[in-house]
Amino acid sequence: MSRFGLVALSLLLPVSVQAADFKAPVAEILSAATTNWQDMGTDTDTPPPYTDYFSEDFLKRLYSKDFVAKYREAAKYPAYEDGGSPFDYDPIIGGQDGCALKDVTTTEGQPAAGAEDITVTFDNSHCFGERASDWQPEKLVFKLIEEDGRAVIDDIERPSFEDAASLKKELVEIAEGGANGGNGSAAESPE
Repeated sequence: MSRFGLVALSLLLPVSVQAADFKAPVAEILSAATTNWQDMGTDTDTPPPYTDYFSEDFLKRLYSKDFVAKYREAAKYPAYEDGGSPFDYDPIIGGQDGCALKDVTTTEGQPAAGAEDITVTFDNSHCFGERASDWQPEKLVFKLIEEDGRAVIDDIERPSFEDAASLKKELVEIAEGGANGGNGSAAESPE
């Protein structure tokens, strides 16, 4: 068959459209959390550079436009005077203290109408010693949508927090509190 025939045939065959990879943004956030909270071995070890879950690069690539708008509004009211994050804790691991992430599991939902939920559980308190008999691993539900042809995080629900603590809802509360002269008071973590 001539080259012209192959080209013509390839144009007639159905084109497979790749669906957005909903796992990719979640994997990047989990990779950052794993690096940020790794065991150092000794107190003299130098930790790796902290990866900001809301760096400009991550905001552009991993989050929805609506999430980014809410984050930028909340970031006008940083948790500490020296600027930076609107959070006074790590919103992914759910606290200010934690252990290296252990027993990380990721469960995908069924994509529907350009959206998917991905549930992640992990143990980040194993190094604290004895735990309550009703202890459960930390659980995050990443709410992903397809936007501009790619999967992005539109929200993160944290069921162990009060009212399941939607991260977007918390950002709105921080921005509203800051705009009203308060500190925005972020949602309370379970610690």
